[in-house]
Amino acid sequence: MKPVTLKQIAETLNISVTTVSKALKDYPDVSEKTKKLVKELAKTLNYKPNAFAVNLRRSESKTIGLIIPEVVHHFFSSVIKGIINQAEKKGYLVIILQSNESYELEKKQLDLLISQRVDGILISLANGTADFKHLENLISQEVPLVMFDKIAKIVNCSKVIINDRKAAYIATQHLIDTGCKRIAHFRGPLLPQNSIDRFLGYKKALTDNNMPYDPSLVYILNDMSYDEGTFYAGQLLKDHNDVDGIFINTDLVAIGAITEFNKRGVKVPHDISVIGFSNWFMSSVISPKLSTIDQPGYLMGKTAFKLLFKEIKKRKKKEPITFETVELETNLIIRESSKIDS
Repeated sequence: MKPVTLKQIAETLNISVTTVSKALKDYPDVSEKTKKLVKELAKTLNYKPNAFAVNLRRSESKTIGLIIPEVVHHFFSSVIKGIINQAEKKGYLVIILQSNESYELEKKQLDLLISQRVDGILISLANGTADFKHLENLISQEVPLVMFDKIAKIVNCSKVIINDRKAAYIATQHLIDTGCKRIAHFRGPLLPQNSIDRFLGYKKALTDNNMPYDPSLVYILNDMSYDEGTFYAGQLLKDHNDVDGIFINTDLVAIGAITEFNKRGVKVPHDISVIGFSNWFMSSVISPKLSTIDQPGYLMGKTAFKLLFKEIKKRKKKEPITFETVELETNLIIRESSKIDS
């Protein structure tokens, strides 16, 4: 059945649409008898106000857009939960789109969200995004924008991040402190800022401990998938049989690597220590359990929405906007895949 309209109620009672609207809003210039008739019929017909039309009259849609690279990834699913938790409290609907790490799709999705007149946009950039004109265009239209996790430092907007370089340094330092002498790194693609920073953190930890940096120990992954983890674990064993530690850019890849090591009879951590990044729920299920960096996805989602909501309200009141960068803390989670302190 189609939604009941004010016009249908008005025609049934033989009164004007304006009178129906006023009666439902308890305007004083409508009689109590008419109000009662209108409200009873509206209830009988299950009339629901058109929230979209009401919000447009208020110059807001009560919707926000969210663009993420992957929906199924544990980290991003945690971010989504955090965002929706806060959005529901403020009466906002979240439109979730997945860019599939594609710059072109990301651009189309931004245009789509603008055409839907969302009140603001949250985004974690695709790995393929190297040009930021689409984001700068959004900001020039005064559409509130908050970036999180995978960001562009040169884009002037609010951001929610972690210190990827520091976290990667701590992860690598843990391997060094537990006796590892030859440490490899499975990094992400060349473009994303978090991939760059995690690589730099790994490299700095080696340098600070007077350990030589060997570029042949750094493997560049494209998909950051379980299958890539198994493949490059095998490749590492083929290329460097003396490696005794490995820092991996994300837990899903690390789980793939551990699976391959187990399959080949390589004992973790006796033969090779492994540490991942993000603290995916599977990290504590695989054997041996994965040491990792805990990345606060749920808190990142909550924080990102709060920043966006603050900007939305300020723009509506025509108040000056000050962009903020919020850095969240990470923690080292030591489990069974790395040795205890030597």
